[in-house]
Amino acid sequence: MAVRKARQTIQEFSLISGLQRRFARSESGLVRGIGDDAAVIAASPNTWWHLTTDLLAEGVHFDLRTASHESVGYRAAMANLSDIAAMGAVPRYLLMSLAIPKTVTSTHIYNLYAGLMKACRLHDVTLIGGDTSASKTGLFLSITLIGTTPARRALFRKGAHVGDRLYVTGTLGDSLAGLQLLTRGKTSRSTPRRSASLRTSHRHFLVNRHLHPTARLTEGQWLNAAQLATAAIDLSDGLSGDLRHICEESRVGAELHLSEIPISVPCRAYADLHRLQPVQLALTGGEDYELLFTVSPKNQLTVERQARARGYRITCIGTIRPRRFGLQMTSSDGTLRPLPMTSYEHFRK
Repeated sequence: MAVRKARQTIQEFSLISGLQRRFARSESGLVRGIGDDAAVIAASPNTWWHLTTDLLAEGVHFDLRTASHESVGYRAAMANLSDIAAMGAVPRYLLMSLAIPKTVTSTHIYNLYAGLMKACRLHDVTLIGGDTSASKTGLFLSITLIGTTPARRALFRKGAHVGDRLYVTGTLGDSLAGLQLLTRGKTSRSTPRRSASLRTSHRHFLVNRHLHPTARLTEGQWLNAAQLATAAIDLSDGLSGDLRHICEESRVGAELHLSEIPISVPCRAYADLHRLQPVQLALTGGEDYELLFTVSPKNQLTVERQARARGYRITCIGTIRPRRFGLQMTSSDGTLRPLPMTSYEHFRK
């Protein structure tokens, strides 16, 4: 009797590591390959090129029932711009390829590109090409973005050292709260409190943070130029997962202080209304596109002083620990426990 083999479940990060081990190789001029927010190539003795690419699939990354084609294009550009921000680079050129189903019209595509270019024009990025194809299912976007830095000057996920302080820009959890508002609670089983509603201004803030996020390019370029960050990543999948990437690449552990995580007033109000823990929105929610970075203790006062002078909001949320410490979180009462993996991961049930 034939024995049916069990279907092997794909795990996103294990798959990426496997592909890296099997097929990646060192090349002359390749500074950084698989394993960071962008690949880095030494294009000349004085310039490094940073290349990043993203695939966005309808039904996975966006839902046209809750997002316009314009906002889909805008968010797609910002997702790639955020990768460049995490490297401390200046974005330059963009290519976009599309697979278009019959349900999408030319007007829809023009609106999508209008959103894309609205984001690109904020940072003087030039559209230089791409490709188009028919799709028998949904709408697919593939974006490649090229940025530059001076040679030997970039931020990487590796580089964090024991004792470094852990910082984030902005506030966390807003995008997930905005998404849940748009999907009318489909991503949350909670029910709102009776006789209560969210302020219109709070709802607008959260929804806009989801549909029109901000890539922290000026902050990334400042940290890189001033050589204040030892490691960096953008928060696209969620704090609990993206912190793991820094720790894995830097071969360190981390202690996260939950009470220090910056959460906006609208996000707190939304969490209270729906009986949620706001810190869980911050740990789980991706697509805030804030920067998570580490700073040497000797530069802590300098980075905070310069951030205030420039009007950047940064918050110290933890400390880098030895690798054997693992990833742990400290609650407001001082309790220390392992940090669960609650961020988004493709293929995970």
